[in-house]
Amino acid sequence: MPDSSLLDQVKDFANRPNPYPIYAKLRQNPVSRQDDGTEAGTWVASTHGTIARLLQDPRVSSETLPPADRPRTGNPLTDLIVKPLKDWMMDRHRVFIFRDPPDHDALRSAVMHQFSQERVQAMRARSDKLVADLLDGKRDAREIDAVDDLAYPLPVTVICELFGVPREDEPKFHGWATQLATALEPDSLFNPEIRAKNSRTFDAIGGYMGDLIKEKRKHPQDDMLSGLANHATPAGVKMGDYDLIATSILMLVAGHETTVNLITNGLLTLLRHPDELERLRQDPMRAPRLIEELLRYEPPVQFRTRRTLAAIDIAGVTIPEGADLVLLLAAGNRDESVFPDPDGFDPDRAGTRHLGFGGSLHYCVGAPLARFEAEAALTALARRLKAPRLIADPPPYRQGAALRGPENLRVAIDGIV
Repeated sequence: MPDSSLLDQVKDFANRPNPYPIYAKLRQNPVSRQDDGTEAGTWVASTHGTIARLLQDPRVSSETLPPADRPRTGNPLTDLIVKPLKDWMMDRHRVFIFRDPPDHDALRSAVMHQFSQERVQAMRARSDKLVADLLDGKRDAREIDAVDDLAYPLPVTVICELFGVPREDEPKFHGWATQLATALEPDSLFNPEIRAKNSRTFDAIGGYMGDLIKEKRKHPQDDMLSGLANHATPAGVKMGDYDLIATSILMLVAGHETTVNLITNGLLTLLRHPDELERLRQDPMRAPRLIEELLRYEPPVQFRTRRTLAAIDIAGVTIPEGADLVLLLAAGNRDESVFPDPDGFDPDRAGTRHLGFGGSLHYCVGAPLARFEAEAALTALARRLKAPRLIADPPPYRQGAALRGPENLRVAIDGIV
């Protein structure tokens, strides 16, 4: 099959269980133009070196979202006045992963000021307790779904507690987050039906967050949202309401969607490598290196999109100005020129320069949180599940190609100790 169709194969749901052979074909040309039906096409970077260079290149923009276009209501006043105003506000106040400096840097600095090491580390013990409680609740079970029973409820509870979202409101975020995560899928950006759903979902969660922000200003507590709503950084950066709403939505959605995949991909990998599962059970101190190898081997974010602000010469080709660009992080993580035996799962490998959390200005803000949540989940599962075995391999996968992970992971067990 010609190179022009390889990106389509990556996005094809039939290949979701194992896209890595396609990535290997793409790496034969470190940067290649893929036919997407447009004159410019889409350019794909697939080797570790080219991805790392492009992540740091100021001529590569993260502002890839098309202009906002909320669905029309049929009400002339709303469609002629309210809709254009809301669209303008949406475009002006994008979440910061879709913004370039200096806006990106200012918003990120405000988040990092509140996302302090002390606040994040305080959630480590809480994660251990949450995992223990979740598994205790399934003690008599002979089957678990690792997604619904652990991988989803753990990170959503952690991020909601960190932000000060009332516990009784946590269930609302499942549907909202699942829908908004589609914004990371390239084809969804130009699908009118998906964009309409995303607009309605954004309005719903935005309204909720706006009300919660008002409450945090009246009655601040020791949580991130209270800090962001009431305090500036030492440099004087303080978000306005619209940026604060967008940032809160980003943190709440990204703060658990990717971690769900990291935990579930991790357990799936361990069940496929029972020797590593047993080693983790015997030695929980292996967890940090195991998590780093998982981020290389089965990263929860497979690729991110960008756009070029100028022509870029790289790897023997010229990417034109204004080109759509896909950085295949997961392909770079299997680059044989960087990682010996790249398709092997080896937590003891040296020098894990993986791209599992992206890189440069957009390196994942929540990386420390994701690491210790995954560590808490996987060490507990290794220790407490008796004779775990996959019920279906491969398991059913979620639709997304960019955020890739099982929709369910059913595991038969002989009990939970």
